[in-house]
Amino acid sequence: MSWQQAVVFATLALLIVELVRGRRAPGTLFAGAAFLFVMLNFISMGNALKQFTNNGLITVVVLLLLSIVLDKSRMLELMAEKLVRGPYRWALVKLYGATAVYSAFLNNTAVVASLIGPLKGNREHSAARLLIPMCYAATLGGILTLVGTSTNLLVSSLLAGRHMPELHLFDLFPVGILIVLSCGAVMILLYPRLLKAQPPAEDETSDYFLEAEVLPDCPLVGKTIEQAGLRNLGHLFLTEIVRGDNLIAPVEPDRFVNAGDILVFTGDVTRIDLLAQFPGLRPHGHHDDLPLTNLVEVVVAAGSTLARRTIREVDFRSNFDAAVVAVRRGAERLGGSIGNTRLEVGDALVLVVGQDFEKRNNLGRNFVIVSKREVQKFVDPRKGWLSMIGFVAVIALAAFGLVDFLKGMLLLLVLFLASGLAKVADLRRNVPWELIMIIASSLVISEVMLGTGAAKLLAGGLLSGAEQFGPYAALAVLLLATWILTELMTNNAAAALAFPIALGVAEQLGLSPMPFVMAVLYGASCSFATPYGYQTNLMVMAPGRYQLRDYLRAGLPVALTFQAVALVAIPVFFPFR
Repeated sequence: MSWQQAVVFATLALLIVELVRGRRAPGTLFAGAAFLFVMLNFISMGNALKQFTNNGLITVVVLLLLSIVLDKSRMLELMAEKLVRGPYRWALVKLYGATAVYSAFLNNTAVVASLIGPLKGNREHSAARLLIPMCYAATLGGILTLVGTSTNLLVSSLLAGRHMPELHLFDLFPVGILIVLSCGAVMILLYPRLLKAQPPAEDETSDYFLEAEVLPDCPLVGKTIEQAGLRNLGHLFLTEIVRGDNLIAPVEPDRFVNAGDILVFTGDVTRIDLLAQFPGLRPHGHHDDLPLTNLVEVVVAAGSTLARRTIREVDFRSNFDAAVVAVRRGAERLGGSIGNTRLEVGDALVLVVGQDFEKRNNLGRNFVIVSKREVQKFVDPRKGWLSMIGFVAVIALAAFGLVDFLKGMLLLLVLFLASGLAKVADLRRNVPWELIMIIASSLVISEVMLGTGAAKLLAGGLLSGAEQFGPYAALAVLLLATWILTELMTNNAAAALAFPIALGVAEQLGLSPMPFVMAVLYGASCSFATPYGYQTNLMVMAPGRYQLRDYLRAGLPVALTFQAVALVAIPVFFPFR
């Protein structure tokens, strides 16, 4: 072993330890390792900087920026209620299929985030029996297409960095669909027994409350709460009705809606778009010239003139060019009409603001500005449909080879900006710097591992004792190793570390590198047995009130099926020779 190889191994060992510990950002760790290799002249500065112009890396960035717009569509949320109707096993089939298909083309983190609220609030089945299957379906859907997850694009970037053929949009589909169908069958067969219903938590409400007035021409008038669909909004929960001087709480599903009713909701204030779907239902503080898209969170300051006055008494529009959308008071549960709420020092308010809000000279003595919030979904559903139609059109054109995929995505991003569906400030704020650093740095690390022979040496150690059983044994070892890595750290980090080893294994055996590279790609998405390997697993942990044993019980059968199907299918579609 040369001294260069010893340095590479020591750096990789430290990198893995720090990734597992999770105390530093993965992007920082990968960038630090790449910087060390540049400083030691293991790779030239020019070659290292060239990795930032990798075609796959640019595709990742463009897709993630597009996802900012695509994630604002509410289509999957609107489907959620229908998906979970019927017997549990049938609901599981519908939920699994829809989530996997959706996640094949859109960011699976956003898919999971969109469905948590509706699934948690549904009254058909316990959320504990739905959230893990939905989460796993989103992960599995990501292996159906190149754009299903950033890990796929990372591996494609690594291939391009080695001047090997990049992956096309549907190259992953044949193996991916076999894995998705097999794992889905396992879930549908086992989960009715493995996942148990849990009683609802005592307090599921949010601290913020907001209200909406039922106007006389509202089509909800004369309907029950159940018929109006006000019980199943997912992210917002109807807690009270203010009818004249009467307060109706709790709200029964057979209660009728009257004109002039004030409906009081608790929940995620950034999901006020859910109320916009009902014509004639006017959120408190809504004005035609104050759009409900950008929100500002403030706290009533000490010495404010607003203290001990009701919101109705304060002319927010003329004083601040703003209107109150939602109110929160520490741990105290507020009720009644927002307009009649008497403000106190320390109350948190969410305001919808006009262009002159920040120019007012009375803000400092009345408010402490906490943060700016943005409505998570398009208030106008037509914008969601337009964004989805544009994305599907580009996918279809690229699939038939009529346009270059990256050029089509760039054109779509320009159109989104020109039409106002996307804002430059939003894109700038959401540039995935961490992922850029991981991908570019992993390209540098991969070059160094292959150039110094460290990858070949590591592959030889990995294959020790497995060579005599042939290439299938080597493929199984690589799949298993990548699976273990992705359960211990992020899937992107696992793929970046395992990729050069895959090339080393192929070189050691004198076989095509593609089946081994694909083992890394698929293995990096096999994160089901713990809540820590993938962020979507963590996202459903609290809402579903899961514990580690729930992931082990539900995830291990899926992971083992995934590994077995991948081991058999990969060499069929990506031959060893």
